[in-house]
Amino acid sequence: MPRRARPCRKVFVTRTIDSAALERIRAAAAVTVWRDEMPPPASALRAALANADAVLSMITDKIDARVIADAPRLRVISNLGVGVDNIDLDAATRAGIAVGHTPGVLTEATADLAFGLLMATARRIAEADRHVRAGKWRTWGPMMMLGHDVYSSTLGIIGFGAIGQAMARRAMGFGMRVLYLKHPSSKRITRREDSRPAGAVAVTLPRLLAESDYVSIHVPLTAKTRHMIGAREFAMMKPGAILINTARGAVVDQAAMVAALKSRRLGGAGLDVTDPEPIAHRDPLLRLDNVVITPHIGSASIATRARMAAVAADNILAVLSGRVPRWCANPRVRLRPFTDAT
Repeated sequence: MPRRARPCRKVFVTRTIDSAALERIRAAAAVTVWRDEMPPPASALRAALANADAVLSMITDKIDARVIADAPRLRVISNLGVGVDNIDLDAATRAGIAVGHTPGVLTEATADLAFGLLMATARRIAEADRHVRAGKWRTWGPMMMLGHDVYSSTLGIIGFGAIGQAMARRAMGFGMRVLYLKHPSSKRITRREDSRPAGAVAVTLPRLLAESDYVSIHVPLTAKTRHMIGAREFAMMKPGAILINTARGAVVDQAAMVAALKSRRLGGAGLDVTDPEPIAHRDPLLRLDNVVITPHIGSASIATRARMAAVAADNILAVLSGRVPRWCANPRVRLRPFTDAT
């Protein structure tokens, strides 16, 4: 009796990723890659997922309940990133779809970028670069481009997970005093919090805002953290303080931030994320000299993106083998069984 052919699993990858990770997936499945620089439009994403067993998605791909309902074969959504706010987790769990993500591997790269934004904003580095390129540098002057000290100042960290703690270690290397706020939804001490950098002090949000020269945000975007920093919180901040955000743009009320920057209540902002992304060409933030904005590049080092792709591939390969992935954002999911349809 002839052996039954093994079903061909189909994987859709929504953007070009590291080639080594892609080849590992290709060894186990038929892979289609969206080659355009821009994300697949919603209609193209729905069409691709209608016959896919797995998708390796980006944070720019909105996979909501409607998309999930139209994907009867889908077993795993593997997001290239830590955050999964672009995915309807509840709908995925109900459908038996594991949602993978890539925590841990981007910690150091993101903390590097966050501290770089802090330095650039405090010492007006981007503004000074524009000054030189515009031909405005005429001479050295004792009052020219005065910025803020980083050494011996106070850093307040909102969200003390892996990235927040990596930020704290960098700050302590600069002789900074570090205050931190536990994640607002945390109800117990985690192993990471038990091993927090020595010298970091847990405080309430009002105290953190009042005493910090710099406030750095490292919380995920959830219903509880959306706009958690708004007009009320900016009013509590130390006058002239600087805000750093490498988490998600919507954690901050952007209109309130613009008002605080214009009034100089907020001394500056270093942003790797905005709301929305990409930022609109006419957004008032782009007209402010005391703001440094980068295009969501916190994890954009060559080595880090390769490691992220490897973990995202691991998540897909685990589900194709019938296992819940190690890095699963909905670990209680009961995996939808495969069919033999090809």
